[in-house]
Amino acid sequence: MPKVMIIYYSRTGNTEKMAKAIKEGLHRVPGMEVESKFDTTPEEVMSVDAVLIGSPTYHHDMAINIKNLLENTVAKNINMRGKLGACFGSYGWSGEAPKLVQEIMKTKFEMKVIKPPLQVKYKPNDKDLEECRQLGENVAKTIAGLA
Repeated sequence: MPKVMIIYYSRTGNTEKMAKAIKEGLHRVPGMEVESKFDTTPEEVMSVDAVLIGSPTYHHDMAINIKNLLENTVAKNINMRGKLGACFGSYGWSGEAPKLVQEIMKTKFEMKVIKPPLQVKYKPNDKDLEECRQLGENVAKTIAGLA
């Protein structure tokens, strides 16, 4: 059974809404084991087939817990090569965080990354949430070999 982990940070609840919709999309494909986490360890991330990371943009950067997770993953030399990854997040004015996370996933971890990152300005509306569900479904189909 394919395992997927959604890791996110959300201060206002907007990125959390996106994470929940992505999880709904992942469950559109039968047989997915999905775990959503606000905080995790590099060792837990290593044990899954796909990782979706959500971070809002704060001061032109990703959330500190996401940054710490990525740095600890590098420091512990966790092998993420070939795993499927995707990024998402909300923002108020600049929106760099998902792009920064995606670049690290692609270049440092050598993951297969779904592009572009999914970004929502301010609060996600119904259309945005459906895009989140579509991202989840796309990830599920890809790791299940249906895409």
